[in-house]
Amino acid sequence: MTFHVKRDAAGRPAPVADLRALLRFRDFRRLLTVRLLSQFADGLFQVGLATYVVFAPEEQTTPGDIAAAMAVLLLPYSLLGPFAGVLLDRMSRRQVLVHGSLLRTALATLTCLLVLGDAPDWLFYLCALAVTAVNRFVLAGLSASLPRVVDGERLVVANALSPTAGTLAASVGAATAVVAQLLPRTQGTEDALAVALAAAVYLLTGLAALRMARGLLGPDPQEVVDHLTSAVAGTARGLVAGLRHLTRRRRATWTLAAMATTRLCYGALLVTVLMLARYAWGDGDTDEGVALLGAVVAASGAGFFAATLVTPWAIARTGRLGWFALCAATAAVILPALGLFFRPVPMLIAAFVLGLVSQGAKIVTDTEIQSSVDDAYRGRVFSLYDMLYNIAFVSAAGLAALVLPADGRSPTLVLGVALLYAATAVAVERLRRHAVSRETLHPAADTP
Repeated sequence: MTFHVKRDAAGRPAPVADLRALLRFRDFRRLLTVRLLSQFADGLFQVGLATYVVFAPEEQTTPGDIAAAMAVLLLPYSLLGPFAGVLLDRMSRRQVLVHGSLLRTALATLTCLLVLGDAPDWLFYLCALAVTAVNRFVLAGLSASLPRVVDGERLVVANALSPTAGTLAASVGAATAVVAQLLPRTQGTEDALAVALAAAVYLLTGLAALRMARGLLGPDPQEVVDHLTSAVAGTARGLVAGLRHLTRRRRATWTLAAMATTRLCYGALLVTVLMLARYAWGDGDTDEGVALLGAVVAASGAGFFAATLVTPWAIARTGRLGWFALCAATAAVILPALGLFFRPVPMLIAAFVLGLVSQGAKIVTDTEIQSSVDDAYRGRVFSLYDMLYNIAFVSAAGLAALVLPADGRSPTLVLGVALLYAATAVAVERLRRHAVSRETLHPAADTP
């Protein structure tokens, strides 16, 4: 089969032309700037937290500690996330971006002081959780604001560009934090440096948001019709209705379950790498451990980026579910082949491949939900998807805590995760074959 790339009148590929046109929107550029700064700061802040929790020389961090930290920071975010939109539809979104960024500046500064002052862990986690909660509102506000700064014709391109650019900005922020923490400093400041930098960039984010007019991003006051309490209750009922609708969409349900399984695998492996970097790599040198962890995270991020380039090409040849099955099967093979060495170089290669297949599977899941779920339920199903995505990640940390030894060397965990990937590949392949059979009988069905 031959595939043709649509081009504009000047001979450029159509997506490139759309991107050039999109960047001509002044307010889109300003909103994108806010997103890039915000997620760059998020990368700085999250690495600062990770190194404080995992690499503090005076602490003997365990997998259970990491699981507890993930639960504190991610579970409230996951459970409350769907209700963020209820409040966002009643506030000036531009003011949410401004005040949210200023609040994160204050909270990140306080977190920095808590690290320097050797404060109780519960107070540190409470402050970090507050930053994460505000992030939920800021990210939701950025997404909700997009239709106000681009026309409908280019909204799809804007939705594709903005989150991808934000993810890359967060990865660059994480890498910047790793480099900053390796600079020569007096003892006691290294854990706080990345958090302090994040506070400074959050302040820049708020200043960048001030460049937009107060009413630009909406919502318009006349569009707010429901009372807050009824809107919250309606959101809860909507989530239940979305779950019921999802149970009637077999392909979407099973694809989502497969995505949760691969997310659980990825989370368990992340905890493994954290423990290896803390205790097994670098011969006790925490700076070297941080550097190696940063390299693994960067390799995984490169795999995520590669997936955005490879996945459209792969789906065109294997179908969506075929590519998902291939991703899971690749992980099942590559993980024991490289992971059982528990050495940095094989782990770097494995991290790149696992980043690629994890993001490839997520792209398939996003597309399956978009195409299999009725439009009237799509937003609610994606809210459930977001909750499941993070809950699976936290659950992985809890399971890893039960299996992993202190140094992270667990053949049992690596082989168990590989078997989960293999089982997922088999299940998705069976789903694909069933979908092909239905397509043969009903040609109007979705392409698998």
